[in-house]
Amino acid sequence: MKIGVLTSSRADYGIYLPLLNKLKKDTSFQLEVIAFGTHLSKGHGYTLNEIVKDDYPVIHKISSLISNDDEESISSSYGLTIIKFSNFWAKNQFDLVFCLGDRFEMSAAVQSGIPFGVKFAHIHGGETTLGAIDNIYRHQITLAAILHFTSTDTFKDKVEQLTGLETDVFSVGALSLDDIYDFKPIEKDTFYKTFNIPTEDFALVTFHPETVSPNDNYKYALEMKKALEKIANKLTIVITMPNADTLGSIYRDELIQLKKNNPNKIILIENFGKKNYFSAMKYSKILIGNTSSGIIEAASFGKYVINVGDRQKGRVQSENVLNCVFDQETIYNLTCKALEKRNFEGLNLYYKDGASNIIINKLKDLK
Repeated sequence: MKIGVLTSSRADYGIYLPLLNKLKKDTSFQLEVIAFGTHLSKGHGYTLNEIVKDDYPVIHKISSLISNDDEESISSSYGLTIIKFSNFWAKNQFDLVFCLGDRFEMSAAVQSGIPFGVKFAHIHGGETTLGAIDNIYRHQITLAAILHFTSTDTFKDKVEQLTGLETDVFSVGALSLDDIYDFKPIEKDTFYKTFNIPTEDFALVTFHPETVSPNDNYKYALEMKKALEKIANKLTIVITMPNADTLGSIYRDELIQLKKNNPNKIILIENFGKKNYFSAMKYSKILIGNTSSGIIEAASFGKYVINVGDRQKGRVQSENVLNCVFDQETIYNLTCKALEKRNFEGLNLYYKDGASNIIINKLKDLK
């Protein structure tokens, strides 16, 4: 069975890894990775190198992003991705192609495949993120797919409503959490030295723009910076930089300025990679920002999360998530309260045992 896997960013590649590792070893499958989006962007760490190091039999490389991130450039990148993939789908055929999540590049690659009758399997469909236009992209991908693997039963119900299907929709849990309890982090001293992090408590921070209300991002990015300046008086701040979203450069510029103002307390990381990022989560004191990893993965590491703004609004949340608006005082005060808590010991609503095995067994049922 010839399987293609579409990966457009560091985020989805890290989520795919448990499945990719099993597909690569299983002789029932002929695996080909299709890398595009920010993987080929030097400004975002050129994460294609991480894929190459993992030694897949075939890696397709498709460059289609425009460097700017204003609305016109994002729209142009979407169109260019469709054009590039129209050529790719014309020349390459698969029994099934995996797509994941809600990125605009992922949506474009999938939409391009519709006229060619490409059979897509969608991971992480049915979710809702009211503060991001990714919500629209995600549902577009869902409607183009014939097979669905959702992270919770709630999202399974949503996919069934969207597609009108009650078969070929499976609730498997969050794929990134597969084998999470066997995860071995980078040795602590090695981790701190590798990323030049002072041997003290740190907050792990990731902020992305709210693409539903782009003009508000100028205010939000400033409130973010002011809040982090205050929090830096209490502990070190380790920041993973924004992905390629509409107006993401606004946040990036404020974070670079934050680093200049606080060189000893702010660490900027372009790309951790999954193992390093999970190690950072384990060793961190708290998570702050508006990224899906705070909602989906942090509970499994016993971490409380300050979830800021509406980007993740609508996603199912475990009890470790503390929500607040983009206001410097509110972010700071809630962070101080959370730092007084012990590690979170509740359930992660996104965890189910053996997600990748469930997916592979469903694939074999198709043969």
